[in-house]
Amino acid sequence: MSFIEVSGLVKSYTAPTGALNVIRNLDLSIERGEMVAVVGASGVGKSTLLHVLGGLDVFEEGHVRIGDAHIERMDDDARVGFRNAHVGFVFQFHHLLPEFSALENVEMPLFLSGVSATERRARAEQLLARVGLSGRLAHRPGSLSGGEQQRVAVARALVTRPAVLLADEPTGNLDEHTAADLHRLLHQIHAEDGLTSVIVTHNPTLAATCDRVFRLEGGHLVHVAPPA
Repeated sequence: MSFIEVSGLVKSYTAPTGALNVIRNLDLSIERGEMVAVVGASGVGKSTLLHVLGGLDVFEEGHVRIGDAHIERMDDDARVGFRNAHVGFVFQFHHLLPEFSALENVEMPLFLSGVSATERRARAEQLLARVGLSGRLAHRPGSLSGGEQQRVAVARALVTRPAVLLADEPTGNLDEHTAADLHRLLHQIHAEDGLTSVIVTHNPTLAATCDRVFRLEGGHLVHVAPPA
């Protein structure tokens, strides 16, 4: 049985001209431990798909199962609890809290979950060391480079020890060299932590390193072979 199973997914938004169908009867199966890339033109619904998988957006029709959890059966509180416990998000823009240090930003999901201060700090320090920022714990986002900020965001996404990593254009705001470093980091952590990862990207290099690549077009996913 696939770890992530999506069937008959329909998601639309209300526009001035009526309902805008972004996702139409979409099906997707992902095995545990896979890293899957989703590519496609801007505005076709790639981010929407990630938000549905992570329980950020509700949908009109279809089924979404991650492990034993059925997203369509959850109310708002259950989705929040599931997301906080099992899903890590990384976005194009890091969304770090500027008034807090790197360490405090990584601790924040654990603080909101009621984890003790001692454990919060230990887990955040360990993750920041893994992403190469053990010497930047006290720095606020404004004194970090773009690549360092995104590494803090990766550490924050992983601090709850999720089973699923959802990344929305994680290198879209970085230069080529910094993006390549982040690619390697994401693959290393994906493998070491046994994650199941879905990455939305316009970067063909990042897409080509994934296990499978899908193009989202016309509300459907089409499997494409990664470039050699």
